[in-house]
Amino acid sequence: MNATLNAVTQRIQERSAKLRGDYLARIAKLQGRQRGFERMGCANVAHAVAALPSNDKLRIVAEKAPHLGVVTAYNDMLSAHQPYEGYPALIRAEAHRLGATVQVAGGVPAMCDGVTQGLPGMELSLFSRDTIAMSTAIALTHDVFDAALLLGICDKIVPGLLIGALHFGHLPCVFVPAGPMSSGISNSEKAKVRELYAQGKVGRDELLKSESAAYHGAGTCTFYGTANSNQMLLEAMGLHVPGSAFVHPHDDLRTALTREAVGAALQISGRVPGQAAKPIGHVVDERCIVNAMVALLATGGSTNHLIHWVAVARSAGILINWTDFSDLSAVVPLLARVYPNGSADVNQFQAAGGPGFVIRELLDAGLMHEDVLSVAGNSLRPYTFVPRAVGQGGEVQREPLPTASGDDGVVRGAAAPFSATGGLKLLDGNLGRAVIKVSAVPEDRHTVEAPCRVFTTQEAMLAAFKAGELERDVVVVVRFQGPHANGMPELHKLTPPLAVLQGKGFKVALVTDGRMSGASGKVPAAIHVSPEALAGGPLARLRDGDVVRVCANTGSLTALVDAAEWAARPVATLDPDEADVNAHGLGRELFAGLRRNVLSAEEGACTWL
Repeated sequence: MNATLNAVTQRIQERSAKLRGDYLARIAKLQGRQRGFERMGCANVAHAVAALPSNDKLRIVAEKAPHLGVVTAYNDMLSAHQPYEGYPALIRAEAHRLGATVQVAGGVPAMCDGVTQGLPGMELSLFSRDTIAMSTAIALTHDVFDAALLLGICDKIVPGLLIGALHFGHLPCVFVPAGPMSSGISNSEKAKVRELYAQGKVGRDELLKSESAAYHGAGTCTFYGTANSNQMLLEAMGLHVPGSAFVHPHDDLRTALTREAVGAALQISGRVPGQAAKPIGHVVDERCIVNAMVALLATGGSTNHLIHWVAVARSAGILINWTDFSDLSAVVPLLARVYPNGSADVNQFQAAGGPGFVIRELLDAGLMHEDVLSVAGNSLRPYTFVPRAVGQGGEVQREPLPTASGDDGVVRGAAAPFSATGGLKLLDGNLGRAVIKVSAVPEDRHTVEAPCRVFTTQEAMLAAFKAGELERDVVVVVRFQGPHANGMPELHKLTPPLAVLQGKGFKVALVTDGRMSGASGKVPAAIHVSPEALAGGPLARLRDGDVVRVCANTGSLTALVDAAEWAARPVATLDPDEADVNAHGLGRELFAGLRRNVLSAEEGACTWL
C-alpha cells in the first residue's frame, strides 16, 4: 500500500476515534432490536400495511418476509431522475419474485442545478442537500425496513441521500442509479458556442439550439460534473452493485442491474440465512471514505465534493479536511480525462473502461483499500469487472476488463497517467484557505498574479465584462457568496466570460467564497474561500487594484499588500439592500435558519451540527 494513503487513513482514524466509536455504539444498540413489525403496536402495524395488497400483508405479518424500503428522488425536472418513474414497480416485482415485500418509504426533493444556474433558485441548491438528508430520515423513520434502496443521482441528491442514510447507520442500503443520457453535441462545441454568446457573436436562438443538442433526453448530463462524480464515488465506496454507474437508462442491462440491486439489498439485510447484515454505517468506514477521495482525485472530479464528502464522512462519525485531500492529491495520479478536464463525455469514459478500469488500476498500484465491505462482498475487487446481461431472465454476469484502456486519450493506467498528481489542490495564504481544480487548467496558467477587481454579485461581474472593463490581466474576486451570505451558489455563469478573456491572452483567475459548477474547467479558480467574507474573512479586506497571487504550484492564495496595512484595513460589509435581496423571495425566507447555522465550506457546510 502507498505510504501516504496509509498515513492519511491512519490520521483520519485517530482524529475520528471518539466520534466514530460513539457512532458505532449507536448502530450496535439499534441492531439488537426486534424486527420492526414485531416491536410495534398493533395499530402501528395496521397503519403501516393498510394500503398493501392482502398477500403482502400476509407475507409481512404472518410469514415475516424481508421488507425493503425505497427512498426515491424521482421527478420530471431532472433528466437523470425521470427514468426512476417506473422503478418502484420493477423493484416490487423483483422483491416478490425473491419472497420479499417493498414499500416506497418516501420521496425527497431534487432540484436541477442546470435549470437554476445564475438564478435565485441556485441560492437554495447547497441547502437542498441537507433538506434531502432530512427528508430521507423522515422516510426511513417509519422504522419497519430490513434494508433500503436509495434512488438518486444528481448533484446534491446523492450526498443528501447518503447523509440521511448514514444517520440510520444500522440499516443496510444499496444505491440504485439510472445512467447517463446518450451523447449529444461535443462538450467542446457546446463550450465554444457559450463563449461566442458571451462575446455577443451569436444570439439566443443559436445558444438555445446548442444547449438543446447537448441536453436532449433522459439520463444524466454527460459531462463529468458533480452528478457523474457522485456515481464514480459510489462505485469506489461499494454502494452500487458493481459496474452500474454509467449504463444507459434504456439498455436491457440497466433493467437487469436494477433487479440485481434488489437481490443485493436482500443479501445484506440480515434476513437471509447464512448471510450477515451489512449496515451502511459499517460499510462506510474510514477506508471507504479514503477510497472515495482517491477516486475523485484520480478522475479530476467535481470540486463540490470537497464540501459534500466532508459532510458525508461526518455523518458516519469520520472527520476529514482539505489537507487530507491535498496530501492524497500529491500521490494519486490523474487517470481520466473527461470533460471539462478533457474532451470525452462519460459515455466515452464508460466505453474506454470507466470506473472499473480506474478502480482496478488504483487497487493494483496500492492507492485504494481493497479489503473493505461493499454491497457485493468483502472486497472492492468485484468493482473492477464489467457487467453483461445474459439470457431471458435478465441475469447479470461479469467479465474482467481488458488489460489496456479502450482509449488512452480518455483513460490511462497508473503506470502512464495523464499527470502524476490528482486534479485538486489546496490553496492557503493571507486570503484564507481555498481549493482549485487544476486538471483542466493549462500549466502556464497554474500561477496568476494580477491586480484584482472586486464584486459582490456575479451580475455585477458580468456587467463589467460586457462593458469591456476587464480587458486586461485581472484576478476577478466575487465575494459574499459563502454559505452564510446567500447559500453559496455555483457561479457557473462566470466561466464563459472568463474563458473569453483567457482566450485573448490575458492572465485571468477567479477568487470567490462561492462555488463553481462541478464542471468548472480551464480558467484557474480559487473557490470555497474560507472563512467567507460575511464571517469577516480576509476576502472582505480586498480593494480594487490590490495585486493577488493565485499559485497552484506552491499552493498559495495571497494578497500582495504590506502586512501592517493589511492588518489595519477595515472589513467590508454587505450592502443592506443586497443582503435583503438574498434573504427574500422564491422561498429564500424558509432557509434563513440554515444560513445562520451553517458551518464553513471546509467543515462540509453542515446545517445540523
